[in-house]
Amino acid sequence: MAELVAVCTSDKKGMRKKNVGEGFLVKEHGLEGDAHAGPWHRQVSLLALESIERMRQAGLDVKPGDFAENLTTSGIELHTLPIGTQLKIGEEALGEVTQIGKECHTRCAIYYQAGDCVMPREGIFIRVLNGGRVKVGDSIEVIQA
Repeated sequence: MAELVAVCTSDKKGMRKKNVGEGFLVKEHGLEGDAHAGPWHRQVSLLALESIERMRQAGLDVKPGDFAENLTTSGIELHTLPIGTQLKIGEEALGEVTQIGKECHTRCAIYYQAGDCVMPREGIFIRVLNGGRVKVGDSIEVIQA
């Protein structure tokens, strides 16, 4: 079963995010209180714990939020989901995959530490179709692929 292992926010763009444990996904906006939220296609970012673990195995001391992802998941291969896939997160929230990976215009601190970063290849972005509270331990279900 796929689940949330971290809910992360930051006050400013371009920073690592802090695991706050829970939050509210606002319809057509993103994670309440996060610098990346807004009326665009990359409202919420997700990265799998399995991707973070690969970076740990490469010798990095990293944790959820360090790749600036909002939601860290476990048990689902996010980067294999097609664009348009809908994800039910927790009891009410519903998101739609809008982008797989991203282009990094400037190298982040992680890249300079490791010579690599998984977010551009394995991170995904969703827009919020239906808002709702999300918290660590919530299930994630693929509704439509």
